[in-house]
Amino acid sequence: MMTHARNLLLLALAVAGVPAVAQPPARDTLVSPEVRPDRTVTFRIRAPKAAQVTLFGAWMPVGSQQPMVRDADGVWSVTVGPLAPNGYLYSFTVDGVTIADPVNPDIKLRQRTSASLLEIPGNPPEPWEIRDVPHGAVEVSWLKSKVLDGSTRQVFVYLPPGYGKSTTRYPVLYLLHGSGDVPASWTQAGKANLILDNLIADRKAAPMIVVMPGGHAVPFGSARAVQAKNTELFEEYLVDEIVPWVEASYRTARGRENRAIAGLSMGGGQAFNVGFAHLDLFSAIGVFSASGGADLAGRFQQQLAHPAATNSKLKVFWIGIGKQDAGYERAKQFSAALQGAHIEHPFVETEGGHVWAVWRWALSEYAPLLFRR
Repeated sequence: MMTHARNLLLLALAVAGVPAVAQPPARDTLVSPEVRPDRTVTFRIRAPKAAQVTLFGAWMPVGSQQPMVRDADGVWSVTVGPLAPNGYLYSFTVDGVTIADPVNPDIKLRQRTSASLLEIPGNPPEPWEIRDVPHGAVEVSWLKSKVLDGSTRQVFVYLPPGYGKSTTRYPVLYLLHGSGDVPASWTQAGKANLILDNLIADRKAAPMIVVMPGGHAVPFGSARAVQAKNTELFEEYLVDEIVPWVEASYRTARGRENRAIAGLSMGGGQAFNVGFAHLDLFSAIGVFSASGGADLAGRFQQQLAHPAATNSKLKVFWIGIGKQDAGYERAKQFSAALQGAHIEHPFVETEGGHVWAVWRWALSEYAPLLFRR
């Protein structure tokens, strides 16, 4: 009886012109991005019903858009470059809606929207490129926070090559992301794990643990009055919860000489404000594309009033920024205020704006300075 009913169903489908077995859609062979040996890149997106499509990439001025051209098959494309070897975020805007590249699986997650990642290889390879060297591991933990109203937050932890087979205790770098980013940002877009793998393999940096927590202690997009409390609340979260958890969970070398802190943009401001306030915990501070905020003299009276003591505690204090960064002048003023207080530090510049290409460079320069014996 069931066989008869099935045969009747198949007959009805055939009469109606419906195939009895659903066919999978044809595989889209579109290539995007296509990186050529001369470092020019072609971007493509299939959008046959779109009226206008543009491209934005991190190598372009903020707010600009590059028009794309439609072919007879509804594929929009544009070729750019050559681009300098590095990693770049990019996105398409299709009839006013900004989206990541649908055929590029390399995605940079953000608090709002996402973007695609483009990698331009160097010759020889850049510090953030994958090489045939021993690789560390990246662990992801979910921790419930009493400080942050019982919410559960992600923490990414890089463990250096050989960690699982040794009894060594390692120093720790606390590495902080920027506004709008997520805990995965330093590994997804910053390639922090590959940078450390390569530096360690080349004996340019000490093997270290790198801890990458979430920096949005208050919800991203909160009212300005709430956002103003973010750094203070993050400081409590990092000092009272994350540092003790790391030292209870991993084989860490104890003492302030074995702890460093650094960050980009929002995270750079957090790294300075937390690190400078807690020189009993941290011996190194890295500020990437950021400044320290207002009223340094009022907030750090003790540290600035006794520069010799402060300098003796800071084994490394490094400030780096791209010369085309919109915050360049603020960072220069921050550096000048520190110099006026006789706080020793280099102010290091490179080409670039407020982009991951600069922050990869900054970590590649900062990490080799840490934990020197």
